[in-house]
Amino acid sequence: MINKDFNKIVLNKSSLPNDPEKFFEGMSHFRELMMMYQSAIREVTTKLTILNDELSIGNRKNPIQFIKSRVKKPLSIVNKLERLEKEISIESIMNSLNDVAGIRVVCSFIDDVYKISDMLTKQDDIKLIRVKDYIKNPKPNGYRSYHMIIEIPVFFSDSKQWIRVEIQIRTVAMDFWASLEHELKYKKGIEDSKEIEKELKRCANTIAQTDHKMMSIRNKIQGNSSKGGKHEI
Repeated sequence: MINKDFNKIVLNKSSLPNDPEKFFEGMSHFRELMMMYQSAIREVTTKLTILNDELSIGNRKNPIQFIKSRVKKPLSIVNKLERLEKEISIESIMNSLNDVAGIRVVCSFIDDVYKISDMLTKQDDIKLIRVKDYIKNPKPNGYRSYHMIIEIPVFFSDSKQWIRVEIQIRTVAMDFWASLEHELKYKKGIEDSKEIEKELKRCANTIAQTDHKMMSIRNKIQGNSSKGGKHEI
């Protein structure tokens, strides 16, 4: 049973212990909230899996290579609330943070990214909150990905909760680049980090060109296949 008043709990920043992770994990209300975010991830992941299965029938391939998900750690939640100058409370988490529940969808080609995002947001129980298209408008460092914030209803024994989920959709090449850039960003003491950043930016441009070329080659192959008729392998 979901406690309807649990979002009213507020914590004083100065009263937090040195290890917020253990402190929050010991709070039943916080565990309840994390369960809700995990449930939302399962709902969205199921929808994505069904779409992938459906698209694979007509195209004889799965546009989604893999799906990864995570729920933000308590310490990361506290740090982000402090950066946003928000009170540390269940209500602040739900109202101020859009990325507590996160899903990363990795596709083969750029057009698969837009196809999956479009099909997902057309479903009548999905509310699209915000889109940031870093594929058409890359970040200055070269980062490319398609970001969506959505809300999805999660049904419990006695209530329905709308939960926000951040979805990042990108190609395999974009994901490989982002993993390396993330390592550079959070690993301290790396020599020549500025030069590495420049190399990564050049690689990002090369990857973008390759993604478009690979999609073009794929389209030519599919065009020739349709002219010659379909053959089972």
